[in-house]
Parts: sequence; C-alpha cells; structure tokens
Amino acid sequence: MKRTSYHHGDLRATLMDACLRLIESEGLAAVSLRRVAREAGVSSGAPYHHFADRAALLSALSVDGFQRLAADLAAARAAAATPLAALTDLAAAYVRFSRDHPAQFRLMFRPELSQPEKHPDAHLAGDAAFEVLAESVAECVADGVLPADRAEILAIAWWGLAHGLASLWLDGQLDKRSEQMGTHTPDLVDAIMRAFTALITPTAAPD
Repeated sequence: MKRTSYHHGDLRATLMDACLRLIESEGLAAVSLRRVAREAGVSSGAPYHHFADRAALLSALSVDGFQRLAADLAAARAAAATPLAALTDLAAAYVRFSRDHPAQFRLMFRPELSQPEKHPDAHLAGDAAFEVLAESVAECVADGVLPADRAEILAIAWWGLAHGLASLWLDGQLDKRSEQMGTHTPDLVDAIMRAFTALITPTAAPD
C-alpha cells in the first residue's frame, strides 16, 4: 500500500521504503526519483530534499541494509554460547536477513554500489558488517580452535559460504534441495555450517 502522507522529518524513510517496494515489484531498472516519489505519494520534487540523484538513494539503501545486517550479526554473536557456536549462528542470521529483506539484500551487493571512491559510506558500512564476523573468528583463534595464520582466509570463506546459501535460498534452489532431502531449509543451512565447522576444526570439542 502506498504511503500518501508522512510526519515531518520522515520523508527520507518514506522514500526509502517506497524505493524498496518498487524494486520488489518491478525490479531495479524501474527506479527513478520520479517513480519513487509517485510510489511514496509525494511530489516529484520531494526526493531531492534528501537525495541528489538515483545513485544517492540506492547508496543510502545499501548503507541502511549493511547497518541492519551488522546489528543482526552482533545480536547473534552476543547470544551465542561460545565463539565457535557464534560462527554458525552468524551464518543463520545472515541468511535470515536475506530472506527478510530480499530486495535490499540484493541491492547491497550491486557492483556499482561497491566502489569505495563513488560510495564511501556504503563501503564503510559493508566493512563494519564484515568486521562482526572477523571479530568472531578472532575470538575462535584466541580460544585455540582456529589457526591464527588462516584467520582472514577463514573469515572470507565463511562469508562466501553464508552468502552463497542466502543467494541459493532467495533463488528457490535451496528449498528445492531441502525438499529432496526431506528436511527444512533452515535446518539444512545449520547442518551445512556445522559441517564446515567440523572440517576446519577437526579437534574442536562439540558445541
């Protein structure tokens, strides 16, 4: 449903919500400031109070997405019983975020928004989200369950695996495989991450 009014100071959030709805319904190519204004139920000039152009709006959505993702990851890490358990929980939180915010998740990783010289805020927000994972890996190193000389590589491998699972789920492929295996997709994600943990920490005690 279109929002036809907004409180003073809430125009920016209204436009961002409208942009996400437009992406979900018609795809990224449909986005222009004029179309977003129409979707939000505001004047065609209203977006320019907050966004210089289309790229600025998309960059803001990317920043917002990474900040939300970082908060979800931090919460999962804080609630985990051990640093090693946190890695599995972080993957679950990452995949869950992609399912809860599919349009924004896909937008966050668009190549044109990953250029630090053009979109420094989005780049920094992405780094901050990744840092939650890197700190979790560092805690595992400190606990002696992961090797220090492979910490950076393992953090990137963990991210790659979680991102791949999220993408497969959004594309419907993981649901298909889960059904074939007689399990539920969240359980399959958990099992995959635990299997990966066992491969890289063969001497680690069970969580």
